[in-house]
Amino acid sequence: MIHSWGAVVVAAGRGTRFGRPKQLLPLAGLPLAAWSIRTFAQMPEIAELIVVTEPEWVEAMQGVMAQTAERSSWQVVEGGATRQQSAYAGLRALSERCEAALIHDGARPLVRAAEVRAGMREVRDGRGSLLAVPVVDTIKVVDAVTMSVERTLARETLWAAQTPQFGLLRELRHAHEEAQRQGFEATDDASLLERAGIDVVVVPGSSENFKVTLPEDLARAEALMRERFARSEAES
Repeated sequence: MIHSWGAVVVAAGRGTRFGRPKQLLPLAGLPLAAWSIRTFAQMPEIAELIVVTEPEWVEAMQGVMAQTAERSSWQVVEGGATRQQSAYAGLRALSERCEAALIHDGARPLVRAAEVRAGMREVRDGRGSLLAVPVVDTIKVVDAVTMSVERTLARETLWAAQTPQFGLLRELRHAHEEAQRQGFEATDDASLLERAGIDVVVVPGSSENFKVTLPEDLARAEALMRERFARSEAES
């Protein structure tokens, strides 16, 4: 049983598709990245919390952490040129007292602690996990030049990866270091675990745990967050 976890929140990047950096944009009264930070800070099994961001936002993110994670052991570190490099910087910043780690996109503000704990329960030696949801659309493989459909994938076997993604700290670090040594770049950490020979299992997530990528996603996240507030007030 794993007793001590580290959480890495990747809040770097320039928001190319969004049109501007989004980590500190206001969302229902808090900066976007603060929502997942607050969720992790309230989980007693998470011993350390690392936020990775751009060099010019370190001070601002430290202010966010002071407000939302004041009772936690936390640190803000500078990221790298890619998401993979930023995730590794966060893993390196965790101390050895953390047996396992989770890596989360700071642009996914609606993750719930219950989903995080479900992912945690699957981790052990030689096995990692990730949150994911079944694909509901029909997926076509398309030639990038001609735009012709090459084949249609069976969606019954397809899942859309989310974060957090989970693994033992030593196995996550090793997977990242092997990829770095071989010049391999992936879009998520589970891919690196798979490549390093670690079994990875999918844990059903929620459609609400989406990534704020486009401006309209921010409005959707705001509406869902306010719905949560309303439900919470009605139940109390």
